Amino acid sequence: MPFYSEIESVLSDNTGRPFKILDRRPIGGGCISNAEQLKGANASYFLKTNRESFLEFFEQESDSLKELAASQTFKIPKPLAFGIADGRSYLVLEYIQPGSPRADSWARFGRQLAHLHEKQYAYFGWHRDNVIGATHQPNRKSDQWIDFFRERRLLHQIKLALENGLNLIGSDRLLEQLPSFFNGYSPYPSLLHGDLWSGNAAFDTDGDPYIFDPCCYYGDRETDLAFTEFFGGFHTDFYAAYNETHSLDSGYTIRKTLYNLYHCLNHYNLFGSSYANQAQAMTNQLLSEL
Repeated sequence: MPFYSEIESVLSDNTGRPFKILDRRPIGGGCISNAEQLKGANASYFLKTNRESFLEFFEQESDSLKELAASQTFKIPKPLAFGIADGRSYLVLEYIQPGSPRADSWARFGRQLAHLHEKQYAYFGWHRDNVIGATHQPNRKSDQWIDFFRERRLLHQIKLALENGLNLIGSDRLLEQLPSFFNGYSPYPSLLHGDLWSGNAAFDTDGDPYIFDPCCYYGDRETDLAFTEFFGGFHTDFYAAYNETHSLDSGYTIRKTLYNLYHCLNHYNLFGSSYANQAQAMTNQLLSEL
């Protein structure tokens, strides 16, 4: 069966409503998978496709979206189907029509993220590994955040970076001295989006925030906040409302560089040498704090 005919059949079966594609519109912004809007007479869906071997990653994304939806804090695009058709893997989601933020939208976003982070979970990690971008993200459970972040996050990316040609000077010392960044601060496991930047968040036509493309796990809530700042930051109302709802520890101003080093190294491993100098500069900055 041709690819789009199979998608029509799967959606008709899974939603209980006959669906016929009347129009397809490419959606930009992604750098890992292809995305498009499928328009029917009475419904629209968001379709992501990739090579056949990518199916497991779409399953992981679906799993993360369901976990975020269960928190009842954010509007989340509902995952409807994933599978393989005509040699391609796919993930179909509810389509949310994007709009523009209203006067209080960014503050609502900050409060909702704070509420997402308030619930405490039993361990750091996740019930399965997943990917951030296209990079494997190990999530084996741990009772200790510093150990988890050292082994499953920083060290993992540092090793990948070395394989890709970047010898991060001072990384051994940074890993050894990691506890120094947590004096007086004991993070608890929060449900994290895991990849929260402006490209993975939007507002609907009512100005309500919604988030997507997650790689969830349980970890220090500061990591989500830190990555929102990596590419220039969100609106100031977002941070003010978050801090009013669930105040941040003063050490965040230093730790956010530590947490964003993970993302910087991941971008080096995904996209190449343009991130090498930034990763080294961040490492130097962190070492100067010791």
